[in-house]
Amino acid sequence: MSFGTISVIGLGYIGLPTAAIFASRKVKVLGVDVNKAAVDIINQGKIHIVEPELDAIVYKAVQEGYLQASTQVAAAEAFLIAVPTPFIADKEGNHPDLSFIEQSAQAIAPVLEAGNLVILESTSPVGATEQLAQWLKDLRPDLTFPQDAGEEADINIAHCPERVLPGKVVRELVHNDRVIGGMTAKCSQRSVELYKTFVDGECIITNARTAEMAKLTENASRDVSIAFANELSIICDELDINVWELISLANRHPRVNILQPGPGVGGHCIAVDPWFIVSKTPKQAKLISMARQVNDNKPLWVIEQFKQKLAEFLIENPNKTAQEVSVACLGLAFKPDIDDLRESPALDIAREISNLHLGRLLIVEPNIGQLPAAFESSAQLCALNDAMIEADIVMLLVDHKQFRNFDPNRINIPKLIDTRGIWS
Repeated sequence: MSFGTISVIGLGYIGLPTAAIFASRKVKVLGVDVNKAAVDIINQGKIHIVEPELDAIVYKAVQEGYLQASTQVAAAEAFLIAVPTPFIADKEGNHPDLSFIEQSAQAIAPVLEAGNLVILESTSPVGATEQLAQWLKDLRPDLTFPQDAGEEADINIAHCPERVLPGKVVRELVHNDRVIGGMTAKCSQRSVELYKTFVDGECIITNARTAEMAKLTENASRDVSIAFANELSIICDELDINVWELISLANRHPRVNILQPGPGVGGHCIAVDPWFIVSKTPKQAKLISMARQVNDNKPLWVIEQFKQKLAEFLIENPNKTAQEVSVACLGLAFKPDIDDLRESPALDIAREISNLHLGRLLIVEPNIGQLPAAFESSAQLCALNDAMIEADIVMLLVDHKQFRNFDPNRINIPKLIDTRGIWS
């Protein structure tokens, strides 16, 4: 059977592009989000996030009547859940927060009908899809679910994690392969049918638990590789070696491909997903846990670099006080050329400097219109040229294209901390 109506729960960096791509294929899509401001913006044919090509797709889909946003769930033939799954620390310890998934279950349960398909797209710890199925069963005892009725269930449930790169989401949603883990074979097959509405890549079927673990494994693998590069940068600093040159030389080996170090690891995926594995298997996930610690501690090392540069500057300029020193932080996003600040080490570093530094703090982030509330009056958002002219200490934290295209040789930078290696 084909799917005439789809509901996407969560209209963030994954949910909105997914809803828009379905709608571009002439499928009726209702996007649901608790953020009324975002809903209003989308219903005007505009977008509330930065993502290339998405604005035109949303505008056309809204104008043609295939995409509508709401704060209320309505009946549909398929429901896709794309809500946050943060990793939190509280009095009970460190654990994944599935409350947004549970709230989604509570929202869609009243409108569920026999024959519906529910897909969890949110990156989740192993077992989350089964937990979603149990929540729905508890809320709708009049319907049958895969954990009890198997292939004959009224409601089909599957997990299909997104596997896209911010900044290339629109293209990768269409062209990337999808891993689809249904709770039964029928759940998987119906999910493939749904995604083949727009997916050109291969839809690869597995079970729900393996699909959940596949996404976590992909990001944990990248996290471990980044941790090696970040640890190497710290070692090279101690040994007075240019880490960028070293990695370039090492990568000339035909079987070596070392990644580039940075100020840490950000985003909702790589910085979070490995902890889902650790939380389930803490005794076994030793390397994964250590990599997380290395990457989480890298921003602290960058802060120490700042303190050292500030001390050096004051020694070299004895007529200046710390309060008279201007510092520029270039970039707040977790990766280049996007506006996403989630789990961003650059944001954490800039925020800590705003707490530590008595002087002026200039922040250059070309992809946002205003600074996060946490900065209040402690920092100023400004243009790159203005910051470079005024700053005594420049901290390059994100390799945005504006920074890559800037020639640092045309201006005197008294003290530079280049965490990305583009000016080193």
